[in-house]
Amino acid sequence: MVVNIPKPDKELFNMLDEYKGIFIVACGGCPVGCDSGGMERVKELEGLLVKNQKKVTGNALIDFLCNKALVGSRLASHIEPLRNTDAVLVVSCGIGVQATASMIDLPAIPANDTLSSQGMQGLWPSSERCAGCGTCYLALTGGICPITTCSKSLLNGMCGGQHDGKCEVEESRDCGWYLIFNRLKELGKLDNLKKIPMLRDYRKLDVPDKERTTTRWALEKTEVYSETVWKQAEEKKEA
Repeated sequence: MVVNIPKPDKELFNMLDEYKGIFIVACGGCPVGCDSGGMERVKELEGLLVKNQKKVTGNALIDFLCNKALVGSRLASHIEPLRNTDAVLVVSCGIGVQATASMIDLPAIPANDTLSSQGMQGLWPSSERCAGCGTCYLALTGGICPITTCSKSLLNGMCGGQHDGKCEVEESRDCGWYLIFNRLKELGKLDNLKKIPMLRDYRKLDVPDKERTTTRWALEKTEVYSETVWKQAEEKKEA
């Protein structure tokens, strides 16, 4: 499970400030398990948006936003309201936001922040990745994560080493910020490059105390511990 929590209301409305018509897309997977999603959360967000003079053009609860084929097929039935939409508010982990952004030609705004679990997060049929940094920047970068697509995890644009849209660290790899620039250009949001992103709070890369008490965390640590003990026993036997 990918652990995610709602963004603070103030940060959410700062991201939505320039948009009037908002369509809400919510994941029915991990956010429901984390109590940060589901239809109850959608209704809560609708109330907040209307209260802040936003127009809610519609909503869609999709089983797993990390499945782009599923996202595309489900959103196809919402074409009309999406035509009257300025931005899509995505209630999911960073993977779901990126997958949704790749299937639409509208800005995708993350409603949640994804937390680090320092271990196996699960499997999904999508090429997008989320580092669980605790502060989602996807609203600024056109739904493409700079931390996972850029080999250096840069937040303020490409380095001087990229050449012809390729990364200097791995020549066959697309430069993350080259992809972000092109996506923002397509969305008419190149002005986002002039905005200063929040500094990364590296303390969020640690697992919060609340998550350390969950069964999921306990099971993961037990598996790691068991594997370590087994390796130590094998090494001792060989010696």
